Amino acid sequence: MASNTIAARTGGGPRLALGRLLYALLWFPSGLLLAFVLLPMIQMGADQSADSLGAVAAMPDVRAALWLSLESAAITAIVAALLGVPLAYLLSRGTGRWKGLLEALVDLPLAVPHTVAGIALLFVLGRRSLVGAALAPFGIEFWGSEAGIVAAMLFVSVPFMVNSARLGFQSVDPRLEKVARTLGATPLEVLWRVHLPLAKRGIWSGLVLTYARSISEIGAVMVLAYYPMTAPVKIYDLYLQTGLQQSSAVAVLLLVASLSTFLVMRFLANTSWGFVRQ
Repeated sequence: MASNTIAARTGGGPRLALGRLLYALLWFPSGLLLAFVLLPMIQMGADQSADSLGAVAAMPDVRAALWLSLESAAITAIVAALLGVPLAYLLSRGTGRWKGLLEALVDLPLAVPHTVAGIALLFVLGRRSLVGAALAPFGIEFWGSEAGIVAAMLFVSVPFMVNSARLGFQSVDPRLEKVARTLGATPLEVLWRVHLPLAKRGIWSGLVLTYARSISEIGAVMVLAYYPMTAPVKIYDLYLQTGLQQSSAVAVLLLVASLSTFLVMRFLANTSWGFVRQ
């Protein structure tokens, strides 16, 4: 009763009711957005039968395409981390006009149409390009190979890795670095024992986003390396040949496989098993 009296004196009752009303109103556009995202996926899955899913899962080329997408996306995420985390660390510590320019360059693949990205990569990694011709004698070819698939995935997804890791590094309190340096730690030790452990959630988020974006890529992959077919390319190919029947079944299998790996990666990101142990 005393708490009710205090709330009445301070106007807490009307404010609390207004806050609840605002909270309820916010759920309306949020629910519309969630429905827009989920309903097509739910409807597509509901239209599939166990027989249709089993039939496409038994196709060797479908299984190969699914595995290739998962494998290539995982390789892409690892390469993006190896190359993107150092750049993210530098951007998190940089200042001045050059930092803004570098951040814009990192974000550039987000604004480039993915077919354009594939065409641009052909000029660098194609058979007659300078890099492609130089690497061909060593057995490294990007046209029609998994290396080309990874290159295309990396181009379109690396901004997610760099930006997520950069935000992770920026969230580290600068005073911790000063304390570590005062205690005699070298810059490398500060990076390894302070920045990486504290920024690991941002790095893991970048890995998950890079992996997710890589699995879904089709435009740049089709231009640079149409074969072997990844799952999105195979789905598009089946759609052109058979319509929705088989292509939607493969799409459901891809969603299930992707969701399973996402759950595993999110679980690792939310536990003590990060990119670097604290």
